[in-house]
Amino acid sequence: MTGRAHNRHTRPVFSRRFAFLDHPGPLAFAHRGGALEGLENTTTAFERAVGLGYTYLETDAHATSDGVLLAFHDHTLDRVTDRRGRIADLPYSFVRQARIGGVHDIPLLEDLLGSFPEARFNIDVKEAGAIEPLAAVVRRTNAFHRICLTSFSDERLVRARAAMGREVCSALGPRGVAALRAAAATSGYGRVLARLARSGVPCAQVPVGFRGLRVTTRSLVRTAHALGMQVHVWTINDTLRMDHLLDLGVDGIMTDNISGLRDVLDRRGLWHPGQLAA
Repeated sequence: MTGRAHNRHTRPVFSRRFAFLDHPGPLAFAHRGGALEGLENTTTAFERAVGLGYTYLETDAHATSDGVLLAFHDHTLDRVTDRRGRIADLPYSFVRQARIGGVHDIPLLEDLLGSFPEARFNIDVKEAGAIEPLAAVVRRTNAFHRICLTSFSDERLVRARAAMGREVCSALGPRGVAALRAAAATSGYGRVLARLARSGVPCAQVPVGFRGLRVTTRSLVRTAHALGMQVHVWTINDTLRMDHLLDLGVDGIMTDNISGLRDVLDRRGLWHPGQLAA
């Protein structure tokens, strides 16, 4: 199967309900703004990704102790900034002094939504305390149509969906991904498939493998598509693996190697740059 063949297969039907997924080819996600080509989750990183033509930006949501919503991956400041401490326990007056790599402010998610109005944001909700601030930000910016919610906690994801007050795009949680894997690997999972179909969740975001086992297989992609779900794979930095996944028919790839993914998609005739591209 070639990359151009991907354009000819039937797009999962659930995607037609969600503007977030309305795109002519595979979705290219700049993971944390493209962490291999700059400091992660900085405004500069997202600017670079948008300048390369990316319209899909992946980031994470944490809230400070006083409810200010940040685009930041870790639970603590320790790894990537010049300050220390758990974000949920710290007021924004302290957190705002932290510098990523000793240079860059931690961006507010609301500022990113405002700075890149044509971009779509895949948002990993990292803490329960971020749910209500995230819902408030989405309402203030009227960004319902350009976000996709995801989380490594099923409970947190259910609560985040409910907090939005209206339907938004979201991915399967861990239990849903496990059920999809089981259904793809074994016959006799009709009830599981029916439950997944009834959920109305339009995409599954999965790793290539987990604990030595392959997750993203042709069977999983086929099963997801039969349910109307797109399949997005994270976090893929090797260009040969990108080609392999596109041959399997995946609908999106998250990468830190944003130049590499752009080149792969462009070579296959599948690169569709955004209007903000330089």
